[in-house]
Amino acid sequence: MSVVSTDLRNVAIIGHNETGKTTLVEQMLFYANVISRAETVASGKTTSDYTEEEINHKISIHASLASLTWDGRTLNILDTPGTAGFIGETICGFRSCESALMVVDGRDGAQIETIKLWRYLDERNKPRAVFLNKMDRERADYTHVLDNLKETFKTTFVPVTIPMGSGKDFKGIINLIENKAYFINRGGKETIGDIPAEYADFAEEYRNALIENAAEGADDLIEKYFDAGTLDSEEIRRGLREGMQDNRVVPAFCGCAEGGSGITSLLTFIRNNFPRPLGKIDWTIAEDGSSKDFVITAEGSAAAVVFKTTIDQFSGKLSFIKVLRGTVKGDTELYNPDLGKKERPNKVYRMVGKKLVETDSLPAGDIGVIAKSNIAFTNSTLVEGTDQKLKFKPLAFPQPIYSLAISSDDKKSEVKMNESLHKVTEEDLTFRIKFNEETKENVVAGMGELHLNMILDKVREKQKINIETKLPRVAYRETISRKSGIAEYSHKKQSGGHGQYARVLIEIEPLERGTYYSFTNAIKGGSVSKGYIPGIEKGLHEQMEEGFLAGYPMMDIGITLIDGKEHPVDSSEMAFKLAAKGAMKAALEKAGAVLLEPIMKLSVYIENDYLGDILSDLSGKRGRVLGQEDMGHLQLVKALVPQSELLNYAIDLKSMTSGTGSFEMEFDHYEPLSGKLADEVIKAYKDSVKEEQE
Repeated sequence: MSVVSTDLRNVAIIGHNETGKTTLVEQMLFYANVISRAETVASGKTTSDYTEEEINHKISIHASLASLTWDGRTLNILDTPGTAGFIGETICGFRSCESALMVVDGRDGAQIETIKLWRYLDERNKPRAVFLNKMDRERADYTHVLDNLKETFKTTFVPVTIPMGSGKDFKGIINLIENKAYFINRGGKETIGDIPAEYADFAEEYRNALIENAAEGADDLIEKYFDAGTLDSEEIRRGLREGMQDNRVVPAFCGCAEGGSGITSLLTFIRNNFPRPLGKIDWTIAEDGSSKDFVITAEGSAAAVVFKTTIDQFSGKLSFIKVLRGTVKGDTELYNPDLGKKERPNKVYRMVGKKLVETDSLPAGDIGVIAKSNIAFTNSTLVEGTDQKLKFKPLAFPQPIYSLAISSDDKKSEVKMNESLHKVTEEDLTFRIKFNEETKENVVAGMGELHLNMILDKVREKQKINIETKLPRVAYRETISRKSGIAEYSHKKQSGGHGQYARVLIEIEPLERGTYYSFTNAIKGGSVSKGYIPGIEKGLHEQMEEGFLAGYPMMDIGITLIDGKEHPVDSSEMAFKLAAKGAMKAALEKAGAVLLEPIMKLSVYIENDYLGDILSDLSGKRGRVLGQEDMGHLQLVKALVPQSELLNYAIDLKSMTSGTGSFEMEFDHYEPLSGKLADEVIKAYKDSVKEEQE
C-alpha cells in the first residue's frame, strides 16, 4: 500500500527506565490490530524488546521501529531505551522523528533521565507531549505529577486526558476534547461512554483550562474565545497543534499502559495533531562546511540519511533510513557521495519490531529499512543520481563516560576479539575501540558499566574467548614551566667512509595551554642549509612525542632554532634529526619539565538525599565544584575533576546513589600535576621500562 508524506507521523517514545514505554508501544500495536494481543515485558514476548539481551535483562537496549496505521494515517513509532548507557539509541529517535512522547511514571514524576532527555529535546527544539503512566498503581497522583513537571521544566503543560480515580480505584480516562469517558477493560480495548457524574466538575475545570490554552495557539482563536467564551473540538485541536509545533505548549495524556487505558485518545491525537514530516530541518552541510536548512519535500530526486544500523542473524545488515526528498523504491539507484558507489536496494521495508514488512516505496518523511546494503552505514547520505554536493549532518552523540583496557589470552584470540568489537562499532556509535599508542593498551569506551559489560559478555560467549579487563592508564601529557636558555648538541659518528655530523643550538619556552607547538628558525648567515631544517623539525617532534619525564607526549612548547653547524661531506638530514633530539633533551633538562593531567567537565544528576555524599566524594577526588542546579527533588552538580579520579566513577556513583544517579563527562583541559601523585606516575613509567628491558 502506498503512503503519502502528508499522512505520516514519526514519534520517538522516550522516558526514564521502567516508566512503561515498551508496554505502551505494545498496546498501540494491539489497538491498531498489528498484533493480536499485547504482551508484557516480563513475558519476554513484546514486539519491540526482541533481542536475547533485552529478554534476559527485561530492559530496552535498542531503538525498535514499529509502523502502524490509525484511521488512514501511518504512524512510525520508535521505542527507545530509558537507561543512560544506551542513550545513543535514543538519539537515533531524536534525529529520525519530528516529535517525541515522554512517558512519565504517574507516581514519581520527573526522574533523572526524564530531565536529561528533556534537555536533549530542548537543544533540538523538538515538539513533544507527555504520557503520565501507571495511574492504576498505589500512590499515583495525576495533579501532583503534573505540578512537578510544570515546576521542573517551566513550560505550559495542557491536559488533554485526565484520570478517573487512581490506584485501585482507577476506572479509565476522560478525553477533554471529545468530552467523553474511556473506561479501562483489562485484556481488551477501552469502552467509550459519558463522563460519570462524580467526575463532571473535575472534567469541566480541566476542559476550561484546555480551551484557554488552546486559544493561545492562534490569534483568531484568541478573538473567538474572548467573543464566545469557548471553542469547538476542531478549534481546540488546531490551537494545540500550532502551539505544540512552536513548542509553546506540551499536551499531557494519562492512562495505564499495562491495562490498555488511554491508548485510543493518544493514538487519535498523534494522528490528528502531531507534526507531519514535511518542512525545514537543519540536516544539510553546505560545501563550505556550514549548516543550512533543508526542506523535506515529496518533489525531486530521492535523498535519504542512514540513522541506525543493526546486524540481524537472519536478515543480515539492516540500514534504517529517513527519506528526506522524493521517494525511495526497490529499483531506485542510490549513490553514497562519501564512497563514490551506487547501489539499488532491490526491496524496501517497514518494520514491526524484528519483522520486516515489504512495501512498494518509502516517501519523503518516511522511516524504513533497506537490507544487506554495501554502501549504507550510520550517518551515510544516500542520493538518487550523483548529487555530491548534498551532505547531511551526522548524529551528535555524547562522549563515552566509562573505559576499560582489554586483552585476551593469545594473538589468535586478540584478533577475534578486535574483529568482533569493531563490528559492534558499526551498530553502536557510542561504543569505541582503539589502540592507545601512548599506553600500549586496547581500550574500549562506552556509556557506562552495563553498556560495556553487555557488549564484552556477548563477544565472549559468541567467540568462545576470554577477555580480561582492567582500568586503563590515563593519557597524561608533559610540558615545561620555564625558559631553558640556549641548549646545544652535536651528533658525531665516524665508522669508515662518510661520517655523520650535525650541531644544533635551540632555546625552548612554555606556550599558552592548548597551543601545542611553535617553531621559529632564527639562524642568520646560513650556518645550516635550508634542506636540513625539515630534519631538525622531525627530531624535535619525535622527542616531544617520546616525552621526557614519563614517556607521555609533550605539548605547549615554543622552540627557537638559534644556530647550528654542518659538514660539507658528513652532514645529512638524519644527522640533523638526531642532533635536534639531543638538543631538545638538553633543553628539557633546564626547562622545568612537568606532568599535565587531563581534567574532565563532569555533570552529575542525583536525588536531593545524596547531595551531601556526592559533594564530599568530589572533594575527595580533587574535584572543583562549579555550581548546582536545583530541579525540585533532583540536583544537577557541575564540577571539574581529574580524569584519573573518574576511571571508576560509573561504579562509584551507582554505589553512592543506590543506582539512581547518572552523569555525563567530557574532556575540558590539562592542568599541571606535581608532588606525590606526579612521582607515582613517573615511577610507574620507569618500572614499566625496566620490566620491558628485563
